[in-house]
Amino acid sequence: MQRSAAIKAAITGMLFAVTVAVPALAHHGWSWAEEEFSELTGTVRSVFVGNPHARIELEVDGEVWTVELAPPAATERAGFTEEAVASGDEATVVGHRSRDANERTFKAVRVIVGDESYDVYPRRLPPA
Repeated sequence: MQRSAAIKAAITGMLFAVTVAVPALAHHGWSWAEEEFSELTGTVRSVFVGNPHARIELEVDGEVWTVELAPPAATERAGFTEEAVASGDEATVVGHRSRDANERTFKAVRVIVGDESYDVYPRRLPPA
């Protein structure tokens, strides 16, 4: 009986470890982005607030950029939801471009839509 409980506990522990590790493997952090801050302004094509990160598709000079935001909970805490912006709206993002000049990928710390500013990574904002 004790052995059965130990096996169940071990299996539960392994399942928990896999559940935690798999999203961590998918998360690529900031290493792919330039250190310098940039701004990108364009027309919103789509917005998604979900796992693993919220995203905006932004058309800039005829090219579509994928703008990665914070995970959903942090993005929503900043006030940014799928209702905060609509397809066709102009938006500006502040953050970091991909280190790969061939990629149209951007990691945003702030999103500006009209008069509203959403700081999805407030501790990473550039100095004022």
